[in-house]
Amino acid sequence: MTGERLIYLPLGGAGEIGMNAYVFGWGRPGQEQLLVVDLGVTFGNMETTPGIDLILPDIAWLEERRERIMGIVVTHAHEDHIGALAHVWPRLRAPIHARPFTAAIARLKLEEREIVPDEALHVAPTWPGTVTIGPFRVGFVPISHSIPESAGLVIDTPGGRIVHSADFKIDRHPVVGEAFDSAVWEAIGREGVLALTCDSTNVFVGHPGRSESSLREPLGQLMREATGLVVATTFASNVARLKTLADAAREAGRSVCLLGRAMKRMVDVAQDTGLLTDFPPTVAPEDAADIPRENLLILATGSQGEPRAATAQLAAQGYMGLTLREGDTFLFSSRTIPGNERSVIRIMNQLSEKGVDVIDDEGGRYHVSGHANRPDLETFHRLIAPRWIIPMHGEHRHLREHVKLAEAGGFAAVLATNGMMVDLSGDAPRLVEQVETGRVYLDGTAMIGAMDGVVRDRLRMARNGHVTVTLILDEEEQPLGEPWCDLMGLPERGRSQDSLRDLLESELSRFVERADARTIRDDERLEKEMIRIVRQTAQNEIGKKPEVTVVVSRLA
Repeated sequence: MTGERLIYLPLGGAGEIGMNAYVFGWGRPGQEQLLVVDLGVTFGNMETTPGIDLILPDIAWLEERRERIMGIVVTHAHEDHIGALAHVWPRLRAPIHARPFTAAIARLKLEEREIVPDEALHVAPTWPGTVTIGPFRVGFVPISHSIPESAGLVIDTPGGRIVHSADFKIDRHPVVGEAFDSAVWEAIGREGVLALTCDSTNVFVGHPGRSESSLREPLGQLMREATGLVVATTFASNVARLKTLADAAREAGRSVCLLGRAMKRMVDVAQDTGLLTDFPPTVAPEDAADIPRENLLILATGSQGEPRAATAQLAAQGYMGLTLREGDTFLFSSRTIPGNERSVIRIMNQLSEKGVDVIDDEGGRYHVSGHANRPDLETFHRLIAPRWIIPMHGEHRHLREHVKLAEAGGFAAVLATNGMMVDLSGDAPRLVEQVETGRVYLDGTAMIGAMDGVVRDRLRMARNGHVTVTLILDEEEQPLGEPWCDLMGLPERGRSQDSLRDLLESELSRFVERADARTIRDDERLEKEMIRIVRQTAQNEIGKKPEVTVVVSRLA
C-alpha cells in the first residue's frame, strides 16, 4: 500500500428498508475518488410524515465532495434505488451508468424534471463487459429480482474486488429477465473477492425462495374460476408479475386493461427495450367499460394503499368510468411494505363493503418475494466466498441477523449502518469515521430538512389542534374590541359543556383588561402570556394543549 485506502460508506439503506445510497472510495484518506451506488427514496405516510411525498437521503456529504465523484451507478429501476436520482443529480452532476432498461427509466425521470443530460447518462455493457469509472472497473452482472435487468455489481479496485449484490433472489425461471446463473457468480468468486455487500431483506425467512414461474398455475386457476370482474394490483415495476397475470387472463378469455400511469410506463419501457415480448394486447379504460365483466382483468397501481393511485380510487368511487360491485374479485399480488398496513387494510375494507371478494398474500399463493431468503443467502455466500460479508438493505435487526448467519457459515462479517465509514484496506475492516446522515423530505415541490420543524409542527397540530388568537390595539395601545379565537381540529365543548371558544375568549379578555401597559407594549411578552392562557384553559376543558398562533395588530 502507498497510503491509499478502500472505503465503504452507506448513506441510506443500511438500517432501513428503502432509500438506498452507498458509496465506495479509493485514494488517500480525505482525497478518495468516489463511486456512488444507487440513489433511492422511501415514502412518507400520514402517521409519521403527513403531507410528505418522498423521503430522500441527505447527500450533503456527497455534495461537499462532488468534484471527487467519478460516477453514479444504478443497479435497477425500483424507486428505493433510483427514485432520488432526478431530484439530487443537479447537485452532483456526475456521470450515470445503468443497464438499458434502468437507463430508460432514469431518462424518463430526468426528463420529467426537465433535466436531460445526454452526455451524463451511459448505458453500461453486460458482464463480462465492464466500464471504467475513475479507479473502479465496474461490471454489471445480471441477477434475478422483481424487476427486469437488475444487476449485481463486480467492483474491481486497486484495493481488491467488491461484489455488491444489490436486491436479488435465486430464480432460475423468472418469466421476464435473466435467470440467476450460479456458474457466473461462482466464477466471479473464484477470482477472489475481498468483500460482499449483500441484501438482507429476507434473512428471517427460513424456507428457500420460490420462482416467479410458480405463480402461473394458481393465477390461471383464479382467473378461470372468478365469476365477475377481476382486478389485480402489484408493484408497477414487477413486469414479470404483470406478464404472468396478463397471460393467465388471456388463457381464461379475459381482456387486459392497465390502470395507472406508472404501470403503463413500465410496460411500455419493457417492450421498447425488448425485455417484454408477447404481452397480451391491452384495452383502453374507456373501452374496458363495454367489455362483459367476466371477460375483463384490470391491472391497477396502488398495491401499497397510495391514496391517489388507481386501487384507492376504485375502492372509493370508481376510476375512469370503471366501478366495482358485488361478485367482483380484487387480488393484492404483492407484499405490503411495513408501515403501509393501515392504508392497505382500509382499502380492503372499502372493497369488502362493496361486496368485492378480496384476496391478499397472507398464504403466499399469489405472490413470491423478489429477495433472497435465508437459505438462498447462504448459497450466495458460498458461491462468492468473500473474505468479509457486509450486510446491507435491511433494518438493524436484519443486518445483525445477517452477520450471525454469515459467521455461522464460516465468514467474517461487519455490521455497518448508515453513516459508518468502513476502511477495507487492512487485515480487518475498521470504522474510521462516523458521517452525519439524515433525511430530506419532498413536500410538494419543496425540499425540506427532516429537522426543519415542518413535519413536527404538522404532527403537533394533528395531535392537539390549533387556535388562532387575534387582538387589535388602537393608537393609544388600547384593545379595539375583545380578542377572538378561531379553532381548528378541536371540539366545540369540553368538561363544563360551555363553548370552548367562548371560554378561551373570556379568559383572554380578562387578561387583556388586567395587563399593565408594559405588557401591552411588548409583543413578545403579550404573545407568550396569551399562548399560556389558551393552552391552560384548553387543558382544563378538553385535556389537550393546542398549538397557538397569536396575531396582534396595532393601528398606526
